[in-house]
Amino acid sequence: MNINSMTKIIGLLGHPVKHSFSPQIHNYLCEKYNQNNIYCCFDVENKKLKSAVESIKTLDMIGCNVTIPHKVDIMRYIDKVDKNADIIGAVNTIKNIDGKLIGFNTDGVGFVKSILEKGYTLKNKKVLIIGSGGASRSICVELASEGISYLEIRNRSINKAEEIAKTVKANFNLDVVYDIKPIDENDLNKIDILINTTPIGMESNLCPIDETLIPKGNLLVCDIVYKPHNTVFLNWAKKNNLDVVHGIDMLINQGLHAFYIWTGIKATKEDEEYIKDLYNKI
Repeated sequence: MNINSMTKIIGLLGHPVKHSFSPQIHNYLCEKYNQNNIYCCFDVENKKLKSAVESIKTLDMIGCNVTIPHKVDIMRYIDKVDKNADIIGAVNTIKNIDGKLIGFNTDGVGFVKSILEKGYTLKNKKVLIIGSGGASRSICVELASEGISYLEIRNRSINKAEEIAKTVKANFNLDVVYDIKPIDENDLNKIDILINTTPIGMESNLCPIDETLIPKGNLLVCDIVYKPHNTVFLNWAKKNNLDVVHGIDMLINQGLHAFYIWTGIKATKEDEEYIKDLYNKI
């Protein structure tokens, strides 16, 4: 990379960020497509979020990604929010356009692409989602827009799950169920897709469900956690001979869409495969 006096910054705002693979994705893309930008991670605590957002304008940054735990709170500090991100109620990508910060959400788009690339369709599918954070909001909205027939949200607290349910009901012809009870085998046997949108399992041996559960044979299991590549959750699925979607697939796809928002450049399938191979070598 040829960093010089004209190099622009793209960043990641989150807490923590030390596990992030995003710099490898975007610095590769910037170099390949001759974009004089550099992607850096910034560990930002909640109390410093407002000043961090102001620095995007101050430093004339191209924009940034936003990760846990700032995807919802950051909306109060930016100038405008894209329609879909507004429905979702969370932002994971910001573009600085002439000093105005515009918020987008690429999580759901990236996740849906990951499922479609596996050869699955979403029309009329029954889905159970674990978690109700910013990623869950995005994924729920995108799944609803793809025509799923049933959506259930399980979360440790009811309030956020209820908020997402109300959002989906208000914008789509889809009834949404939500609960705080643990997932059991009856739950698994009535759905087609199970998705973990929580950070449970990130660099740990924790699992968001009871590992002794035995699901039916045609369930698709997805995790948005990408480090480790095979989480305890996905290992549980594989042990039960289920097909899986790894978190790295969503991360790469949402990242490619963010890169397009910042630069107008659409990365290729070859880029996607190269980045995945890069990740596997870590």
